[in-house]
Amino acid sequence: MTEKSLTDLPLGDQHLKEECVDSRGIYSGIFLEMKRDTVRLPDGEQAVREYLTHPGAVAILAILEDGRVLLERQYRYPVARVCMEIPAGKLELGEDPLLCAQRELAEETGYTAKRWSYIRRIHPVISYSTEFIDIYLAEGLTKGQRHLDEEEFLDVFAAPLEDLLGWVEQGTITDVKTTISAYWLDRYRRGLISPQPL
Repeated sequence: MTEKSLTDLPLGDQHLKEECVDSRGIYSGIFLEMKRDTVRLPDGEQAVREYLTHPGAVAILAILEDGRVLLERQYRYPVARVCMEIPAGKLELGEDPLLCAQRELAEETGYTAKRWSYIRRIHPVISYSTEFIDIYLAEGLTKGQRHLDEEEFLDVFAAPLEDLLGWVEQGTITDVKTTISAYWLDRYRRGLISPQPL
């Protein structure tokens, strides 16, 4: 028996939706909150869902004039290792994502960009977090002075796309926003997709 195709599935999403019956905050931190909700399943039964609420974030695919990608090396405590990733940062309450991206690029790397484009929104951990990341393309870069936060320590460097893709494929880079951005840039350079200019 073969699996159904998407067009063979029922129309709409109602047969899959879960409805919140009760919601409780079980932990509140600096910017994350852990919640435990009781939900009604599509079959009428109930289940518990635990998840983190997150204010959202931005990531910046910054391209130098020679085509290299601007990257950072930073120790990430939850995975206990130094990771390579594109510049990124969380949104402040009510902050415009593009302004956040511009601020984070300047603070972390010292660069500003003449041209900004929107790539896409991703949800890195859909099973237990509300977090989203809006990814932007930054071009026409000018170097300036960076202004790291007091608790922030990172290296900034640049690498060709070929190296970036190699690090992803070798498992050296495991960060999801950087992985998605690397493959997006590869398709963009081959003329298969385009960003949305801002």
